[in-house]
Amino acid sequence: MWQSLLKQWVMGAARDRLQQAASAAAKAAAGPAASRGQEPNQAGLDNSSTPIAVSEPSVCHVGLVFALSMEAGSLVDRLSGVLRTQGAGFVVREGGLAGRRLVIVESGVGMQAAARGVKALLAGHKPRWVISAGFAGGLDDKVRKGDIVMANEVIDPGGPRLAIDFKIDPQVLAQTPRLHVGGLLTTDRVITRAAEKRKLGVTHRALAVDMETLAVARACQAEKVRFLAIRAISDSVDQELPRDVDRLVKKKSMAGRLGAAAGAIVNRPSSIKDMWQLKEDALVASNRLAAFLAGIVPQLD
Repeated sequence: MWQSLLKQWVMGAARDRLQQAASAAAKAAAGPAASRGQEPNQAGLDNSSTPIAVSEPSVCHVGLVFALSMEAGSLVDRLSGVLRTQGAGFVVREGGLAGRRLVIVESGVGMQAAARGVKALLAGHKPRWVISAGFAGGLDDKVRKGDIVMANEVIDPGGPRLAIDFKIDPQVLAQTPRLHVGGLLTTDRVITRAAEKRKLGVTHRALAVDMETLAVARACQAEKVRFLAIRAISDSVDQELPRDVDRLVKKKSMAGRLGAAAGAIVNRPSSIKDMWQLKEDALVASNRLAAFLAGIVPQLD
């Protein structure tokens, strides 16, 4: 449905950098040093030294903050010229998509991790747009597993609601199946029980719940950076999640997650089936989210 909105295909980050380097070199050649027949002089080097061309950092059109690699994986697969950087507790991937340069931060789970990741994104890459992306739990009967929710406000359970300034044509919304616009609640834990999810949805007038978006929204508000929150529903309001999930996702390392999964299997052998189903649902949600984001990104000016 979003194919008609795409203007061009993938442009690699590597190609962008080569073009910028060539442009910088051309400007250097046309500068005062070139007009005097001299090579550019760096740090007191004589004119016989090899000049060093330094290009400006590439423009970051869109920065995206995901909690986990499983959420970001399908979008990363769509990028060209991917560069990976390991940060202090987070991972950064840069690449090209439809003529835009994207920077994807996998921050880790929770508000604290998301705040650390988005601050590094804003300081190091200065994106024109930031999107809080990933999975969310459904809090309303109208949103089903695999649906997409675009937040028009981010909800703090104990504080004010943070409005997101964006408009979507009601006709487009009506013609786009499985897309919803509404409130997104951020909590400090995974909501596993169906009864609690339903109660939160009614109490806060929210369509979905996650654990990171509020921190990302606050950071963008403070820096006056344009912001969106786009989430794929990984579990519907009536779906009960295994109690082991909260402990599993909060582990910061792969070794920790494997240990938590092994412990869950030992204590409850039937959790193997539950974990496998969660993985299958996550792959579907990740693919749906990546396809939607690939249609949205080219429209962000």
